[in-house]
Amino acid sequence: MNYYYIQVQIHTKHKASYFTGSMLRGAMGYALKKVTCINPSYRCDGCFAQNSCLYYDFYEQTNNFHKYRFEIELGGYSFDFGLYLFEEACNNLPYILSALHKMLTENGLTKNKYHFQNFTINVNNQEVFDGDEFKSLNIPQKKFQIDSFCPNIKIKLLTPLRIKKNNKFLRDDIELEDILRSIYQKEQEFKTGQKAFKLDYTPIYQTSLKALTYKPLLRKSNRQGKQMNMDGIIGEIVILGIDRRSYELLKLGEIIGVGKQTVMGLGRVELEEI
Repeated sequence: MNYYYIQVQIHTKHKASYFTGSMLRGAMGYALKKVTCINPSYRCDGCFAQNSCLYYDFYEQTNNFHKYRFEIELGGYSFDFGLYLFEEACNNLPYILSALHKMLTENGLTKNKYHFQNFTINVNNQEVFDGDEFKSLNIPQKKFQIDSFCPNIKIKLLTPLRIKKNNKFLRDDIELEDILRSIYQKEQEFKTGQKAFKLDYTPIYQTSLKALTYKPLLRKSNRQGKQMNMDGIIGEIVILGIDRRSYELLKLGEIIGVGKQTVMGLGRVELEEI
């Protein structure tokens, strides 16, 4: 799997909200439509350019596996964020960067419409915007690969993990298989475009410690005009003696996210070798 990782650092005295993922996704969508829309009516319904429209693909197309996700720090009160682009979405890097620039400098963030001028943008750890102008975008895409393996790990659930099991969101506990299954399903959608409902192998591991809590979280949906639940599980899980295939899936999960609403920054996981 190929991807770009965009990092935006914003120098400001303004404080962001506790959860910035919904705001960032909505604000980028508004800017992206301004950058890409060629329809004089500015309407998506019945638009002649739907099949080739980046905005429509990212925001309007239903039952679609999104090829991007925001990365945020929950409760950091910072406007800094990351943004992953996957596979063919990487081909639209200039449009995404243009939309991010418009979002920050012209449209603004939060209901206060904060505008920012002092910020930098890196792509795959290379600076492409220094606060004044964009530099060359001739940056190679990263390719997901595993160069090492450690059987003893700590899984950190950094933002609420929302996984359904038996038609209910898990609240009190979660098993490693639930996490692996979610990542595997995303992996198969990337590879084949088809849904997968169970793992194609049997994981090997021992769970030595769980420190999990249920995190309530709400977001305001301007489109639906109501508060929506974004709650899920956060915390840490220590795993010993994990097999290599499961380790590889978890490393992939660091990039593509786990569970639902990953486009808004939920389901962010990190591995720590122990």
